Amino acid sequence: SYKTVRVAGTKFDEAILHQLRKKHNLVIGERTAEQVKMYIGNAFVETKEGEKVKTMEVKGRNFQTGLPQVIQITEHDMAEAIQKPLKFILEGIKEVLAQTPPELAADIVDKGIVLSGGSALLINLDRYISYHINVASFVVEEPLFCVIRGIGMAIENFDSFKGAIK
Repeated sequence: SYKTVRVAGTKFDEAILHQLRKKHNLVIGERTAEQVKMYIGNAFVETKEGEKVKTMEVKGRNFQTGLPQVIQITEHDMAEAIQKPLKFILEGIKEVLAQTPPELAADIVDKGIVLSGGSALLINLDRYISYHINVASFVVEEPLFCVIRGIGMAIENFDSFKGAIK
């Protein structure tokens, strides 16, 4: 069984934009939101004793005054901000697992859940999923190129895959 859970990186960016505006009255652009996601976006923050929490300075415009504003945010702030898209991903995974035949479910338990695509690059997404689903998950090597590689393999072996292509 499979399902594509369409939570592109833009959903995480939108969640960050919304959170900063709601919590800090800070309006930022899409590029800044993406930079925040890439630098301190973290699906599963675990701060070990003595370890520093990652922070980032974010520049934008105060929503109420219209004046430039600079704030410090933490990876904890961003983990909170991206909970909604993360939960959407979890629900998609649970939906697939609920429809999975028992033999395949056993394979998933043994081998884990494979994460690909740009969102798979979110720090600790694999750990977040493993924690909440109680099944190992891992990010493939070069997750951004998985789809194109798969298409290439299907084209090279067209006779083997033509039944799956509609």
